[in-house]
Amino acid sequence: MANHASSKKRIRRNARRAEINGARRSRIRTFIKKVEQGIAASDSKAANEALTKVQSELYRGVSKGIVHKNTAARKLSRLSAKVKALSA
Repeated sequence: MANHASSKKRIRRNARRAEINGARRSRIRTFIKKVEQGIAASDSKAANEALTKVQSELYRGVSKGIVHKNTAARKLSRLSAKVKALSA
């Protein structure tokens, strides 16, 4: 158990930030699943629309420090390649 006031405050802050970060990470995963569902259904229009939303969400996650820049780039690259192959 924390003894100092600063460490108690840090525990409260960490719990609050973990909740916020978890929600953001979940939101990103949901958008990625929508793209994958569009790809699975061979619906290039839906997949393209979902891809643009994923892009903004991923880069927002990068700016908030939830996702590493290279991870976001890798995920976006792989998703866009799948969508491109679908439309071709």
